[in-house]
Amino acid sequence: MPQVLDPVKARTIDEFIAELRLLKAWAGNPSITEITRRIHRDWQRSGRPRGEWPARSTVGNCFQLGRRRPNSDLLLAVVQALVGADEAIISVWRQSLRAVLGEAEAAARVSAYDRLPAGPSALVGRADLIAEAEILLACDRDMTALALEGMPGVGKTSLALHIAHRLLAEEDTDTPVLFANLRGSVAQGPSADAAAVLETFLRLLGVTGDRIPYDLDARAALYRQLLAGTGALIVLDDAADEEQLRPLLPGASGCRTLITSRRALDGLAEAARLPLPPLDRTDSVELLRTTAGGERLVPKDIPDVEHIADLLGHLPLALSVIGRHMRDHPGWALGDYYREPLITLALEDGVRSALSASDARLPKSERRLLRLLALQPPQEIDVATAAALLGEPSAAADHHLTTLTAAHLIERTPPGDFRLHPLVHAYAEERLCIDEPATRIRQALSRLLEHCRSRNAAIRLETRTLRTLRLPVLPQHAEAHEEARRLQQLSAGRALAA
Repeated sequence: MPQVLDPVKARTIDEFIAELRLLKAWAGNPSITEITRRIHRDWQRSGRPRGEWPARSTVGNCFQLGRRRPNSDLLLAVVQALVGADEAIISVWRQSLRAVLGEAEAAARVSAYDRLPAGPSALVGRADLIAEAEILLACDRDMTALALEGMPGVGKTSLALHIAHRLLAEEDTDTPVLFANLRGSVAQGPSADAAAVLETFLRLLGVTGDRIPYDLDARAALYRQLLAGTGALIVLDDAADEEQLRPLLPGASGCRTLITSRRALDGLAEAARLPLPPLDRTDSVELLRTTAGGERLVPKDIPDVEHIADLLGHLPLALSVIGRHMRDHPGWALGDYYREPLITLALEDGVRSALSASDARLPKSERRLLRLLALQPPQEIDVATAAALLGEPSAAADHHLTTLTAAHLIERTPPGDFRLHPLVHAYAEERLCIDEPATRIRQALSRLLEHCRSRNAAIRLETRTLRTLRLPVLPQHAEAHEEARRLQQLSAGRALAA
């Protein structure tokens, strides 16, 4: 069979049906009537009663997109009718269908409620963002949907729940509330299916199962009709993308929708967008102090605490992790946390899994670039340097950097360059030697050195970087390795002279 007929790559029912259409064309494009006749013949031979034989229209529906409850038995019968009794081929399609149906079943499992989860007991900082969010969600505005965007661990869900609870506290207790976890950043499994979320929302709004439409658009229309004039508050947490969100937006005057997402929702014109940066230094110190306990950190410790917050890049999740460690390990002096123990502890207790979940959803080239960026210190990087690391044209590198920016795994700086958060850099450094072979890393390093020489600029690699990676010096790259060390020394000498 030609390579294009690869059902294993299908991840959804629609993708599986698309592959089935290609299989039909490969088989000579037999008519639906002929395929039905072959299925009847096969089922008669296997002894299946005539009452179970499918009608022609039922077989034709197997090639229609948008099916949510497919008959897997019939789909495999269609495959057999197209390829004959080749059990090896049928087995591949059977395994693919099982995987697809498992994905569909997982996507249909939703966490949706008619109440809000508990918000944070005390939210540190963010007063300016809270005020801006409440203005954007004011009921007298045309646009009453707000997307809170930011990197993993920056506190989007905590802020959204804090704002939502504040809004409800100021209103009538009869205000309808809907909350859904859309699972847009889970590392394993699919994000929540919008049709399944709507089904749960409709049931929570009092619609009985027999009145819930089958079609996604019809469900969305009924959902909006029921919410019109209610002033409902909807919280859509961890959204995957604009396509998942659009059917879930009430689009009704007076209703307010709070969205959180790790992705930049550039195409969602229906919502205002509010990026969440890491905390400022003052709030970072306060979060560490609050989490660790006031008796653990006293005023004289403030300079050390500020240094720890700087090393963590002021990321709320990491600050909370280290604050809890300080609380639970009173024998640790603040100096014990500097650099390696600090980063290791932060990654180990939550930050790594948060970053890994976003990383897992990246395309292959972007994941590779993220790792290769660890060959640079965590500071500004331009498109040309990224292109050198990848060995690709600048246009391709710019596209990959833009994708990483949209995933909030790197940050675009005002001059048009890009920068990694310290903990993202530490994660990329950790993954580099796991996911990339030493030969490929040395080749990237050689290209980077050549790029720096061509620009008459010394590469700014810390000696720590090469020591941490512990890569073997391959004979064919020994010259590049020595050149890297020479340029490091040159760069260090220039820094001292400056």
